[in-house]
Amino acid sequence: MANINRVVLVGNLTKDPELRHTPNGTAVCKLRIAVNTRQKDAQGNWGDKPNYFDVTVWGNQGESCAQYLSKGRPVGVDGRLDWREWEAQDGSKRQAVEIIADTVQFLGSREGSGAGGDAERQFVPAAATAGNEDFTSASADDDIPF
Repeated sequence: MANINRVVLVGNLTKDPELRHTPNGTAVCKLRIAVNTRQKDAQGNWGDKPNYFDVTVWGNQGESCAQYLSKGRPVGVDGRLDWREWEAQDGSKRQAVEIIADTVQFLGSREGSGAGGDAERQFVPAAATAGNEDFTSASADDDIPF
């Protein structure tokens, strides 16, 4: 039986990226993202429950994340889960699950980039605008045709 280990998340950075390098010079960037889940509370009202995930980004992509991302920036992450276990200094066993990113998509816009601040770009599918030649826009003073 085949195993599948795939994670796709879209969320916001909860802090600035942390860039380090391995002894042989490979870049390792640590991100922490928050992804909200909608759920009902005890009174039956809908609300957001934040989930926090640690993400590791290796190599040139990690360097780009450290250079261009900052706290609050929305990102899309595609990667895999990685579980690790270690023994703490006090002798207790510890474990953690983190996301190893294959790709990180920068969403939104950087502050001060002159690209409209925090305004999101609107996606309009090509099919939504294709084939509308038969319809013309009516001016406000035209009579209703029925």
